[in-house]
Amino acid sequence: MRIIPAIDIIDGKCVRLTKGDYDTKKVYNENPLEVAKEFEANGIKYLHLVDLDGAKSKHIVNHLILKEISTKTSLIVDFGGGIKSDDDVRIAFENGAAQITGGSIAVQNRELFLKWLETYGADKIILGADSHHRKIATHGWQQQSELDVVDFIADYEREGVKYVICTDISKDGMMQGTSNELYTEILQRTNVKLIASGGVSSIDDLVKVKQIGCEGAIIGKAIYEGKIKLPFQLP
Repeated sequence: MRIIPAIDIIDGKCVRLTKGDYDTKKVYNENPLEVAKEFEANGIKYLHLVDLDGAKSKHIVNHLILKEISTKTSLIVDFGGGIKSDDDVRIAFENGAAQITGGSIAVQNRELFLKWLETYGADKIILGADSHHRKIATHGWQQQSELDVVDFIADYEREGVKYVICTDISKDGMMQGTSNELYTEILQRTNVKLIASGGVSSIDDLVKVKQIGCEGAIIGKAIYEGKIKLPFQLP
């Protein structure tokens, strides 16, 4: 299972939120590149980079940070937050993203998201399936739809989606464990490469999502708060 630390960016700084609430912002480092280099030095190969300014602004904002990390480290970066147009996708890939994540756009403009899937291929486009009480949330989690998260993922799998990042917003930043029942249900109903996100608090949580069959796991606050110390190896 791939271990994928997260760097969330607001005002060019590395931050974490709780349950996606911008008012809970906590700055962990003024220099995201420094954080990325530390991950790299500890044997990490992948990075989940989220442009929270972009998510709010509805277009990419922090692409230069993406470029800096992708050119000054060997990390394989998936990038999300504010990707709403062909231009945003182009900018992300031109600045070094290996993959991009589309969440809100997959809800609001299915045709455009499917166009990206066809143009760039299923290995480059990740479906972001962020939910609260099973309902898909959009706009940086500020709005909630009536779409059931498992149905949403199954529907897009039929269209060719391979990679899915699924975040249970109620778990995000809480460090109280992952949504194992939800992940089990998704993997019973689909064959997507599922990346668990939200609630990781310990190595035990990582072992559980690995046992369920998740292809990857995103870790944020647990690393920044010292609950999970790098480097480590999963049993």
